[in-house]
This record gives sequence, C-alpha cells and structure tokens, in this order.
Amino acid sequence: MRRGRFAPTPSGRMHLGNARTALLAWLHMRSLGGEFVLRMEDIDTARSRREWAELALLDLRWLGLDWDEGPDVGGPYAPYTQSERLERYEAALRKLEASGAVYPCYCSRADILSAASAPHGLSSEGPAYAGTCRHLTPARRAEKALHKEPSLRFALPENREVRFTDGIAGPQLFPPGSGGDFVIRRADGLHSYQLSVVMDDADMRITDVLRGSDLLDSTPRQILLYEALGLEAPAFLHVPLLNGPDGKRLAKRHGGIAISAFREGGAPPERLVGWLAHVSGLIDRPESVSAAELIGEFDLARIPREPVVVDVPDI
Repeated sequence: MRRGRFAPTPSGRMHLGNARTALLAWLHMRSLGGEFVLRMEDIDTARSRREWAELALLDLRWLGLDWDEGPDVGGPYAPYTQSERLERYEAALRKLEASGAVYPCYCSRADILSAASAPHGLSSEGPAYAGTCRHLTPARRAEKALHKEPSLRFALPENREVRFTDGIAGPQLFPPGSGGDFVIRRADGLHSYQLSVVMDDADMRITDVLRGSDLLDSTPRQILLYEALGLEAPAFLHVPLLNGPDGKRLAKRHGGIAISAFREGGAPPERLVGWLAHVSGLIDRPESVSAAELIGEFDLARIPREPVVVDVPDI
C-alpha cells in the first residue's frame, strides 16, 4: 500500500504554497489508491501554536482534502503530533550514539561563522560546519562540558556521496560532506527537523514524500539517517516553489496569501483549488474545480520542473 503525507508546521496561517503542496500530495496518493496521512510538525514549541494547527485542519477540509490518519482522527501509528513523539526521537538518538554516529559539539554560532571556509550548507543554516568538535579528545570534551551544554551532531560518513532519483526533480547527486555535519539535537534539548521527520515517516510507514523543493537539500541528510538507523527511506518528490512577480518565494509581502483569508472572505473553495491546479500544470486554465474532480487527471509529468511565477489570485 502506498502511503503519503502532508506535515504542516503550525507556526502561522497556512498559505498558498502550503495549500498547493498539500493538494499535490493528496492527489498523488488518491490517484494511486493509496492512504494519506496528516501530521503536525510542532516540535519547535516556541513557534508552534495549537490555534494554528486547528486552523490548518479547517483550511484543508475547506479545500476538499481529507486524510485517513491524523491528529484529529487517530490511526494505527499515533500520535500524529511531533510534540507527543519525543520518546521516539530520544530512542533514535540513543541508537545513533551507541553506533558512534554522533558527537557533542560545543561551538557557538559565532565560532562556526568565524571558522567557515567550506561552501555554504542549507540556506537556513549558513556556512557548512567545519567539523571543529568532531575529533576532540575525551579530555578536551570533558573540559568544554564544564562551560557549555553541547549540541549533538551527526557525523557525515567520509567519502560518501549520496545519489537518488527524485520523482519530480530527477537524478540527484550530493558530493561527500555536503552541508557539513549537522545538528540532530540542539544544546537546549530540542530535536532537529532532520531526525524527527525521519522517525515520523518511518514509524508511519510513509512510502512517498512529496514536499517543496526548498527541502531538496535536506534529503541526503535524511537518507544517511535512514541508513544509520537501519530504516528504509521513502521515495522523494520535490515540487518547485511558487514565486511572486519579483522572482522571490511567494510570501506575505506579495499580498494576502493566507488560505483562511480566502475562506473567511467567502471565496468558493473550488475557485482556489482551480487556481492551485492551474499553476501546478494540472489544468489549462484557472477554472473552478473540486479537489476530487482532479484525481482522475492527476499526472506527475505535468508538474513544472522550475519555480512558477504567480500573482496572488483575486478570488
């Protein structure tokens, strides 16, 4: 059985880009006769709020999407909310520690910036980590631990390139050391996205991950974690982003993009679904259509391979 998912972060109102990814992930599974899972990625409790999670469920249902398992309907692999799954992340972390795949890092952000000479890592993280703490002696680690609580980093296997074929972006090759050794638990105890998403998808038997292309460069990290934990990685499909007229990722600066604003303003959901389907290459013009009506015509080959420049729809 094929199983896909949509996993929003409830740190704000769901917007057009989120809705498009949700629609495409849902159509992908429904067109295959598969199961669709909804999961809340609220592991960053400082940014996540319950009201945003509840609003996301309301917005998704308004768009005509449903799910077989999720935080509100339950399922065999519950819980479907990350903040309730911390024991699973700790268990994975202990397994990685036991195998020697992680090490404590005492560097501050300033230390990392000052030592940076490697190419930049993930765009949200700045320079790739130079491995400063990777080869510290036990004595040196004990000395540093007296002054600072460490984060834990995953040690990238040396001389290991990562290859995979993305269902939309095509063949991918990431050379050894891409992005540098990465944090899987912060110094404040917060587990990283990379570790939590791997455990969630493995535990929930996800076979296909369709998500935005901004997460494409996270994929080799996740593949290496799957391998280190003895788990099978799903198939990955990364959808090019929606950009505003200025060529930058669609955001609030381009106008009202919150799905709740369209819903509360009385817009018919079929018109918004039709617009999302049109900018995703699924239909020739932005006509009113329900999500269910798109299932029979869904084809991954029609999804654009480059970012799509759009104006905020007037619906």
